[in-house]
Amino acid sequence: MCLAIPGKITEIEESSETVFHIGRVSFGGITKRINLSLVPEAVVGDHVLVHVGVAVSIVDEEEARKTMNFLQGIGELDELFE
Repeated sequence: MCLAIPGKITEIEESSETVFHIGRVSFGGITKRINLSLVPEAVVGDHVLVHVGVAVSIVDEEEARKTMNFLQGIGELDELFE
């Protein structure tokens, strides 16, 4: 099964590179560099679904919060980032 995790964009790196448009995304306090090329319209503050290091879609804040709360509730969130 594939799993996409919601996170909030905290920074977008300036670059002329279009294939690897990179941003920093926070997942409940854990921050990772994520490829934002599939969501070029995303801006700092947006919530995105991330699968294997690539943001695949923008989601609203409420949906992101529900998903994170569920993952924390079943104890899976910490294991995802080990």
